[in-house]
Amino acid sequence: QVQLVQSGGGLVQAGDSLRLSCTASGRSLINYVMGWFRQVSGKEREKIAALRWGTRATWIDDSVKGRFAISSDDAKNTMALQMNSLKPEETAVYYCAARHFSVQDFHSWGPGTQVTVSS
Repeated sequence: QVQLVQSGGGLVQAGDSLRLSCTASGRSLINYVMGWFRQVSGKEREKIAALRWGTRATWIDDSVKGRFAISSDDAKNTMALQMNSLKPEETAVYYCAARHFSVQDFHSWGPGTQVTVSS
């Protein structure tokens, strides 16, 4: 089982940037897909970015494309989400998650971190 620890987040103003990190432990991430999700209060959790560990394959949702970037540091077993030009409506709890590439659902989740964007 993969354990995920998150860092980053906090309160920023509209247009500012934030970087979230997610460090994995417990097993090798080879053949894992890592993702970033967010959940706005009262709404369903949505996936916003993902990557296939050990490859250059990434995916970014259209809603954040051009402003957010996902990256990984294989040596540190850490994944990051760089968020630029943040909007107030992106205030949410942000989660990182992992799944083995052979399964459809993400099964390991970080605790979540609050991101608040003030107008």
